[in-house]
Amino acid sequence: MSAPPEPKLSRGHTISLIWVVPLIAVAIVGWMGIRALRDGGSEITIDFADGSGVEAGKTILEYKGFSAGTVEAVELKPGLGGVSIRVRLHKSAASLASAGARFWIVHPEIGFSGVRGLDTLVTGVRLSVLPGKGPPMDRFTGLDKTPAPDVTDQGRAFILQSDRLGSLSTGAPVFYREFKVGEVEASHLSEDSTMVLIRVHLEAPYVDLVRTNSRFWNAGGFSFKVSLFGGAELKDTSLESLVTGGVAFATPDGGPLAPAAPSGAQFTLASEPNKDWLKWSPKIPIKSMEAGAESRSKMGLLNELISP
Repeated sequence: MSAPPEPKLSRGHTISLIWVVPLIAVAIVGWMGIRALRDGGSEITIDFADGSGVEAGKTILEYKGFSAGTVEAVELKPGLGGVSIRVRLHKSAASLASAGARFWIVHPEIGFSGVRGLDTLVTGVRLSVLPGKGPPMDRFTGLDKTPAPDVTDQGRAFILQSDRLGSLSTGAPVFYREFKVGEVEASHLSEDSTMVLIRVHLEAPYVDLVRTNSRFWNAGGFSFKVSLFGGAELKDTSLESLVTGGVAFATPDGGPLAPAAPSGAQFTLASEPNKDWLKWSPKIPIKSMEAGAESRSKMGLLNELISP
């Protein structure tokens, strides 16, 4: 009886486990690349005078708290007159690239009238945008600073004339009897550069507090006076206006109430109040808080605040 034939052993082609991880990594990178090409939107260029803190591949464009795009490149402009920042928008954010859009770099700003961009101390700067309403565009000029907030209520704006700006800044509070009733919107030099024009906005419920004979003064900063016969005097100011500057006003009493000042009315901003101004206390009805809240679309928040 013959012996059975010996079995033949054969080895199939196998992939070593050492290659599994690199192959998975390549697959993931490829998938991410395909998704980026699929989801990527148009590219826009924003010119800034200074691009401090902006990094390609890291800095995002943010709109209403959501990422709308990513910076792809930061380049010096020809002639070294600034920087050009190329941003790849997400497809869902394509409509942001329209004429009239305003772009700016968000840096940390700390003040009692508002704390903005504080998180950029950790995350780095970011770009922000307010959309325009014009036709599509792919190149824009960025703003040097955060724009004044859009006014969403039915308040009233007034113009103050001053020899100098002092410590006033956008967002600085406007006080009536040390109660905040508005804020500074913007400031600029007059056309002949002889004075500073400051636009303040009062919230809707308080617009009638400003009459044609009202007096405004600078309520910001720190002032300490020492008199040989009168002793020491500390300027009365709030902590908020001490940091960001502030404006206060008063309306005369003791006679017929002057007409309410129209929107755009101009007043002189005094460096400090006359002592008599601080004693004025006319009876001026203010509009209901509910009316002002409705115009700002915050009625729900107001109801929460006043409900028992």
